[in-house]
Amino acid sequence: MVKFFEGVMASTAAQPIATNSNRRVLTASLVGTAVEFYDFYIYATAASLVFGSLFFPSKSASLQQMAAFASLGVAFLARPLGAIAFGHFGDRVGRKSTLVASLVLMGGSTLAIAFLPTYAMAGWLAPALLCLLRFGQGFGLGGEWGGAALLAVENAPPGWRSRFGMFPQLGAPVGFIAANGLFLVLGLALTPEQFLAWGWRLPFLGSVVLVGVGLWVRLKLTETPAFAAAIAHEPPPAVPLGELLRDHWKATLCGTLAAICCFAVYYLMTAFALGYGAKDLAYGRTAMLSAQLIAILFMAVGIVAAGYWADATSPRRVLMAGCAMTVGVGALLPLMMVAGSLPTIGLFLIIGLSIMGFVYGPLGSFLPDLFPARVRYTGASAAFNLGGILGGGLAPTIAQALASKGGLVPVGIYLAVAAGLSFVGLLALKPKAA
Repeated sequence: MVKFFEGVMASTAAQPIATNSNRRVLTASLVGTAVEFYDFYIYATAASLVFGSLFFPSKSASLQQMAAFASLGVAFLARPLGAIAFGHFGDRVGRKSTLVASLVLMGGSTLAIAFLPTYAMAGWLAPALLCLLRFGQGFGLGGEWGGAALLAVENAPPGWRSRFGMFPQLGAPVGFIAANGLFLVLGLALTPEQFLAWGWRLPFLGSVVLVGVGLWVRLKLTETPAFAAAIAHEPPPAVPLGELLRDHWKATLCGTLAAICCFAVYYLMTAFALGYGAKDLAYGRTAMLSAQLIAILFMAVGIVAAGYWADATSPRRVLMAGCAMTVGVGALLPLMMVAGSLPTIGLFLIIGLSIMGFVYGPLGSFLPDLFPARVRYTGASAAFNLGGILGGGLAPTIAQALASKGGLVPVGIYLAVAAGLSFVGLLALKPKAA
C-alpha cells in the first residue's frame, strides 16, 4: 500500500507548480484528510461494535444499534455548519490557517472521546457528551475536506486538476485502513471483555499522534496561487455565504446532489455492512473487518483510475458513470450480502468500494470548479457536506431499519435512489471551466 501511494505521488509530482513543491502540497492534502478520516472512521467502527451497549442500553439489540448509528449522524448535521464557518475564514483569511484550525478541532474532539464515562458510570450525561464530541468531529471535518481539495486543485498545473484533486480523496482509504486495522489488531490481541471495558478507547487516544503529524506538514505550507490572486484582484467577500447563495445557488444545489451517492455507498459498505455482517449474519467482528480492509484497497485503486480518467475526459462524465454503476451495486446487495459465504461478501465489498472510487474521487476537482476562487472554499465545502447529510448522515440507521423489516432488497433500492439523485444533479449542471 505504501509503495502504491509513493508511485502515484511520484508520477503526479512530475509537473512543476508555482508556489509549493508538488510533494509538499500533495502530502499535506493527503495526510490531513487521512488524519481527519481516521478520526471519523474510528467513531463509525466503534458505533458499529460497542457504542450501542456502552452508551445506549436497551432490551433490543437492534434499537441499541440504531441509536449508536443515530449518534453517527450527529456529525453530518454539524458538517454543513463547519463548512460555513471554516469556509467563511477560508475565503477571507486563507486556506492554510483554516486547515490548521479544522485539524485541531477534530483531533481534540476525538481525543476527548477516549476519556468519556459510559452510561453505567454517568447515566444520560454519557450519551449527551458523546453526541457533543461527535458534533465537534463533524464541525471540524466540515472545514477540512474543502480546504484540502482547494490546496491540491489550486496548485495543480493545467490538465492535472483531477489527478491533484484525487489526493485528498485518497485520505479516505488511508484513514480507513489505519482505523479499522487498529481495531482489527485490538480484536485479535484482547478478549471481548477487555475490548468492551477499555480497548475501544485506544484508537481515540492514538489520534493525538496523527494530528501532530498533520499539523507539522501543514504548518510548512504557504497560500495557494488562486487565493493570492483573488485577494490581489479585489477584496474578499464580507460574507462569502451570502454571495454564494445569491450568485451560485444552482451550483451549490447541484453539487450537493452530486455528492449524495458517494456517501450512501461508503456508509452502507462500511458502517452498515460491518454491523449487519458481524451481528445479523454472525460472521463476527474480526472476519468483517478483515474483509473490509482488503476491499478498501480497491477503493484507492478506483480513486486513482477515476482521477486519470477525469483528466482525460471530464470529472462530470466519470461521476455520472459511477452513479450508473452504483445502481448495479444496489441490485447485487441482496444477492451477495448473505450468510454462509464470507468470500461472497468480500467480493461484494470489493465491487462496491471500487465503484465508490468513481463517485468520490472526481469530486475533489468537480466541486471546486463549480465556484470562483473568492467563494470556492465555502461553496465546495457546503455542497460536499450537505451531500453528506442527505447521503450518509442517516444511511446506516435507515439501512438497518429497512433490513430489520424487509430484508436487503429495500436497502439495495435505497442505494439505487441515492445514485439516481446524484445523476440528476450532475445532469443538470456542467462545471465551470477552471
